[in-house]
Amino acid sequence: MALHPSTLPAVLSPVLTPVRADGEISLELFAKQCGWLQKNNVGLAVFGTNSEGNSFSAAQKINALEYLVSHGLAANQMMPGTGACAVDDAVTMTKATLELGCSGALMLPPFYYKDPAEDGLFAYYSQIIEKVGSDQLKIYIYNIPPVVKFGIPVSLLERLVAAYPNTVVGMKDSSGDWEYTKACLEALSPKGFRVYAGSESFLLRTLRGGGAGCISATANVNPAAIAHLAAHWQETNADELQAGLDVVRTTFAKYPMIPAMKAACARYSGNHEWLKLCPPLLTLTKDVEEKLFTDLDAIQFDMPGL
Repeated sequence: MALHPSTLPAVLSPVLTPVRADGEISLELFAKQCGWLQKNNVGLAVFGTNSEGNSFSAAQKINALEYLVSHGLAANQMMPGTGACAVDDAVTMTKATLELGCSGALMLPPFYYKDPAEDGLFAYYSQIIEKVGSDQLKIYIYNIPPVVKFGIPVSLLERLVAAYPNTVVGMKDSSGDWEYTKACLEALSPKGFRVYAGSESFLLRTLRGGGAGCISATANVNPAAIAHLAAHWQETNADELQAGLDVVRTTFAKYPMIPAMKAACARYSGNHEWLKLCPPLLTLTKDVEEKLFTDLDAIQFDMPGL
């Protein structure tokens, strides 16, 4: 069976969210960053984990989405994060993305609760789907056990796809567990389910396994190279391209990821507004920032066009 028709690209970024001194989203800079990513063939998974998405209210996020769309950013290239512990918040956010024409909603499970039963997780997603009540809704389940402390069972994905085959159309897997990703691919990709790896480290393996691509933090800072591999993964130098992506990923992963990427954006754009983070996250100390920049210089890293 063919994949569900989608305008979403193979690579999306949980877009870093620039923050003003008063804690509000810096909308102009946010739109500029999104535009740079789209020019580099990367879609916009705004308000994901590395967007500090759970540090903003639904109202703040909806306002920012409206700003992006009104300033020419392509909504059909967007998969905003809409999951929340409260079903009503998730419904509100998800309805807004539909009204703006976004192609999908990236939906966290209710992450506050410890070891929820599979039936409980099914009820959570089912309530949201029924309350949104739209045939246009396309949900991508977000599996991120290192953060929420529980994983999404393959059996739950199968139940959701069976119950809502035209609505639950894909997932982002940030488990870091290739065997789990492979199990999802084998069980669900033949049914048209779109599996996105949560890191470009797994991009080539995911594409070779029938997956859709990746939704990756470092697509914020290395978009063109990641998108290039996604477009050329069947060519003879694909493993070499993957190795190059791994070097950049490994370099950033040595540091707290969100502050490190924001520091890089500040450095390569010359705009120090990027250094602001939402509490409880903190800006890199000067000595750590210097180590990061030394490491980036050693691999001749750059962010052209930023």
